[in-house]
Amino acid sequence: MKKTYKIEVDCANCANKMEAATKTVAGVKDASVNFMTQKMTVEFEDGQNDSAVMKAVLKACKKVEDDCEIEL
Repeated sequence: MKKTYKIEVDCANCANKMEAATKTVAGVKDASVNFMTQKMTVEFEDGQNDSAVMKAVLKACKKVEDDCEIEL
């Protein structure tokens, strides 16, 4: 399953770091963060609870940029 979320990120470099951090979260098959559109696309592994995985993604992104916001 693939879902797109609105994200607030301040710079393209931070977006790249958030994308890398998201890809390391358990339950995430693939992810991309687009700085220009302020959107994050996450592909979940089969059978994963997307809301639980996204809470872990938000935690990982806040390590990169502590004021990061993802509309879940």
